[in-house]
Amino acid sequence: MQTVVTPLDADHVLYRELRLFNLYRVLEAALLVLLVFGPVAGIIEIPRHELLGRSVVIAYLFVSLLTLALGRRLDVRVSAGAGIAADLFFGILAMHSIPSAGTGIALMLMFNIGAAALLLPPRVAFAAAGVAVAALMGEYVWTSADEGAHRALSEPVMFAIGYFALATVMNVLGRQMRESYEIAALRTTENEHLAQVNELIIRRLRTGVLLVDASGRMKLANEAATALLGDVGDEVHGFRELAVAVPELGRRLVAWRETGSSDDTPLRLAADQPDVIPRFTRLQANSEQALVFLDDTSLVSQRAESITLATLGRFSASLAHEIRNPLAAMSYAVQLLEESDDIRPADRRLLEIIHQHVVRMNGIVENVLGLARREPAKPEVIEVGAFARQFVQDYLVSHGIESDTVASAASQPGINALFDPRQLHQVTTVLVHNALTYGRMPGESARVTLRVSLDAGQPILDVLDRGPGIPEPVRNRLFRPFFTTSSHGTGLGLYIARELCRANQASLDYVPTPGVGGCFRIRMSALGR
Repeated sequence: MQTVVTPLDADHVLYRELRLFNLYRVLEAALLVLLVFGPVAGIIEIPRHELLGRSVVIAYLFVSLLTLALGRRLDVRVSAGAGIAADLFFGILAMHSIPSAGTGIALMLMFNIGAAALLLPPRVAFAAAGVAVAALMGEYVWTSADEGAHRALSEPVMFAIGYFALATVMNVLGRQMRESYEIAALRTTENEHLAQVNELIIRRLRTGVLLVDASGRMKLANEAATALLGDVGDEVHGFRELAVAVPELGRRLVAWRETGSSDDTPLRLAADQPDVIPRFTRLQANSEQALVFLDDTSLVSQRAESITLATLGRFSASLAHEIRNPLAAMSYAVQLLEESDDIRPADRRLLEIIHQHVVRMNGIVENVLGLARREPAKPEVIEVGAFARQFVQDYLVSHGIESDTVASAASQPGINALFDPRQLHQVTTVLVHNALTYGRMPGESARVTLRVSLDAGQPILDVLDRGPGIPEPVRNRLFRPFFTTSSHGTGLGLYIARELCRANQASLDYVPTPGVGGCFRIRMSALGR
């Protein structure tokens, strides 16, 4: 949200000028009092109206002290407007009652008019200048009407021109001051916002960041660095020395400062944390403060694995396309040979072996192509229970499972979810095939169940088997690409299945079950989520 600087906010910067204006008014009033009551009173001519002159200067001094005391409590414009009104009123009366000081008072009023123009809006400033000129001309007429009084008209005219000129110049300067303040205030707000954004970005970086001063004390740390440091991270803001908290890291920092080169050997900062690779840089060109970046090696490995998979995927897709055509030709040739009457029974067995391996190789090619395609999901609203029942029927028709069983069960009807039906069918096929292949006890038939239920409002599709389960060391690597415990597998089935689930805002996990058996759980997105 952008902060808007209003003119009222900009007026606050002029309070210092307003105080100087009020102090000058007090000085003016004090000088007039000195002229009337002080030791120099006998030097100047006797006031034309002595009682009026004495009353005016005393009242002016009182009003000037009052405006000085109330300057910060009133708005800038109100205070400046009231002040210039008092200046003109008492100043014109003083000029009339003390003719010998009239020219000096008119000169002093020029500063008052200029200061008022600096602090007031243009219309009010020019109105004040106009009032000053009118009052000056009125005083001239008033003086000319008195007996024996005579003044040249050029004097008030020149003062009038000076008043308007000074009001114009000072008003332009005041407007520029307000605009400069508004721009500065806006830039300050933007810089504060950018500083907050930068702080948030650094705090949420997955790379640990430490700020270490010239004496080796840790000054700041982001969330990732605090987590990597473990218990030591809680003491960072207490300015603990790096060499005491993590001796090896402190030693590497000292070596980098001396030689300019850093050791890239992975380092473990805490017992329960992954290894990190420290990198060092100066906060500024000539600064002794250093930034220490702690790169989590597991994240680096993941990025490297992603790059490798992307490259391997493109290569595998190209290779799979090249293999597909010879496989099709081999499969067609085997089918033609099987239809021949001249094939001996022993040779026919060899043809069956060739056909089986062609089918297996074609399955590998399909898996590789599926990994490379990564077609976008097109989620639809599906009734999960009906999908499970239809899948079981289709699977039993298209696959000969002999004595094995595949069944479906639902805790309640009408459980709906968002998922691409084609991709859900592909994921379920992988899970059921694995359950039939590996989810059986020795010498027993496989029993696979597709169970549909709700968990915290989310649709769940479980693929359960009655096999020996998956050992703990293997579970952490189940969904890694190309990991397999079978000599006939590619290790891509479960990886592709999880990626398809993620494309549909769903998750695929292995859930250990008590007793005998295993469970792969698909947690889908409910409607409205």
